[in-house]
Amino acid sequence: MGLPRITLAPRRQGPFLGGHPWVFSGAVASVAGDPADGDEVDVVASDGAFVARGLYNSRSQIRVRLYRWEPAPLDAAFFSLRIQEAVRLRDRVLGLDDPAGACRLVFSEGDGLSGLTVDRYGPYLAVQLTSLALAMRRDILLDALEKAVAPQGMVLRTEKGILEEEGLELRDGPLRGTLPDEPFEIRDGGLCFAVDLRTGQKTGFYLDQRENRVRAASYARGREAADVCCYTGGFAVALAAAGAAPVTGVDASAPALALAASNAERNGVAALTRFQRSDAFRWLQGEADAGRTYDLIVLDPPRFARTRAGVRQAVEAYERLNRLAISRLRPDGILVTCSCSGRVTLDEFTGAVARAGAGERRTVQILEARGQAPDHPVAASCPESAYLKCLICRVA
Repeated sequence: MGLPRITLAPRRQGPFLGGHPWVFSGAVASVAGDPADGDEVDVVASDGAFVARGLYNSRSQIRVRLYRWEPAPLDAAFFSLRIQEAVRLRDRVLGLDDPAGACRLVFSEGDGLSGLTVDRYGPYLAVQLTSLALAMRRDILLDALEKAVAPQGMVLRTEKGILEEEGLELRDGPLRGTLPDEPFEIRDGGLCFAVDLRTGQKTGFYLDQRENRVRAASYARGREAADVCCYTGGFAVALAAAGAAPVTGVDASAPALALAASNAERNGVAALTRFQRSDAFRWLQGEADAGRTYDLIVLDPPRFARTRAGVRQAVEAYERLNRLAISRLRPDGILVTCSCSGRVTLDEFTGAVARAGAGERRTVQILEARGQAPDHPVAASCPESAYLKCLICRVA
């Protein structure tokens, strides 16, 4: 007996023939075979021709996540092979095999494993499951990870909003092995940072900004800087280590700021940095009210848009935030402005920055347009996987 069949609406199969992994509910014409959530299904064109094999979820707007473009099983051997390929990219191609370092080991769609994200921090793995079907195959995935990298311990981390979207019931906590009770140290970009695997944003550190921190630091020497939405001080420490002084880090999270201060201490730049707890908009407005200005400002806010419906509001928020920052920059100042909202395109983000500059009657020149680090590879068939935008600008 064959697998349940998902028939695509007429003229909707083009992206999936090209390898796009998300079949949204609006692209589904009919469902045959009564699949349960998490089941393997075959996706077919309106004429019945096979397109791809995926995993079904009636609770999600992403009705099917596609993994194979041939009629072959999505079994333990398949997932093990995909994970081995992801590990080989980091170890052999990118050279991110420092035992005391950190990298994104599996990047969901970027590695053909939609719904699975794994970060490696030294001997530990932080795992995110953002697909109901993959959560149901958790043991298969953990077995494959143990076979591929033999971690000392694995922890589950969840992301706000995803659980509801997928119908998932998961809680952060240990998965296998042993985990450190306290934040532990990793090496990143020639610096040392403490990572808390159990709490905080994402999986404990912003690995996607690794190369952007290096580039931002290249503009830092002799400049007074601010790192707004600094989290645990990644940009702030990199700027101070490169010769910026003083550097002010701002974040709304007290635990994150405590780690940021300890990271400045462990890298010998505590005397050059200070950290303040505040909302980004409120802090920048306060600096404006006080008439304080800076030579370099980093903006790295959390995601502003989770759905397409929220893009307009997100773009308006980026414009407001960037306008406040631009108003605080001295002539020839450097603005490092970021967006991790995958739904917001580079053109939309760039437009927000341009309007912010125009609103302040300042000339903004983009010196570098950057994205996420290469251990977050972009799937050519899934442009949404290019989620991070980082513009390094001169503000005249």
